[in-house]
Amino acid sequence: MQPIIQPFFDPVTGTVTYVVFRSGHQECAVIDPVLDYDPKAGRTSTTNADKVVEFVRHHGLRVQWILETHAHADHLSAAHYLRGELGGKIAIGEHIRTVQGVFKKLFNLEPGFHVDGSQFDHLFHEDETFCIGGLTAKALYVPGHTPADTAYQIGNAVFVGDTLFMPDVGTARCDFPGGDAHRLYRSIRKLLDLPGDTRLFMCHDYPPEGRKPTWQTTVLAQRVENIHVHDGVTEEQFVSMRKARDATLAMPVLILPSVQVNIRAGAFAPVEENGVSYLKIPINVL
Repeated sequence: MQPIIQPFFDPVTGTVTYVVFRSGHQECAVIDPVLDYDPKAGRTSTTNADKVVEFVRHHGLRVQWILETHAHADHLSAAHYLRGELGGKIAIGEHIRTVQGVFKKLFNLEPGFHVDGSQFDHLFHEDETFCIGGLTAKALYVPGHTPADTAYQIGNAVFVGDTLFMPDVGTARCDFPGGDAHRLYRSIRKLLDLPGDTRLFMCHDYPPEGRKPTWQTTVLAQRVENIHVHDGVTEEQFVSMRKARDATLAMPVLILPSVQVNIRAGAFAPVEENGVSYLKIPINVL
């Protein structure tokens, strides 16, 4: 039985959130939810997340899992908010600990911030299987973009995070702390070794001019058409291209607020004595 997949696209961040469930079953998973954030005012809102809440409640679903593919650098996670509204366990790959260690130092976070992944309800190990109601899922370890990326294989669908983009966009950058183009190439080939008709669902789409946003493709289409990593591109060629391209890219607008929130499973830093939670901006560090 294949999953029913409902996407929610946020045009501001180019992020796609998914609700995944099996027909006739109440249990569902939410993948990569978005919390709206205005960097000019430092204000959050829940417009995107509330669309997910409305869909889940309208269809009588019960959230079993809130799945993060990685600690995103381009949007804040709404996982903490959704768990409060809908329940479920927030989960991510176990290598999030590595990312937490890097960014605890970068942001000089409070001593009480633990780098053991305990902010999440569950940490997946490589190839761990789990259930979403009547669906069987597997956590695939696909590092490279960050050291902690996890894709989720559910039936004949794989939610790839930032491991791949649509074929005409290519692949994600590898110049964040712990990123590695060699590892990304090997992770991509791991995905592209799946059967050709396997459906691949992107975490983002940044469409070229003239194309509307889209987020579903196949293994075969990626192998034939991906502009960065189609069949025939060697690891050395890919790494050379990726390093040269990454050197030209500006930092994502929301990287500093996003990472601070996302390594906390979508929660904010503890409030200070005035009752306000703060984000930190390290000066002349990145």
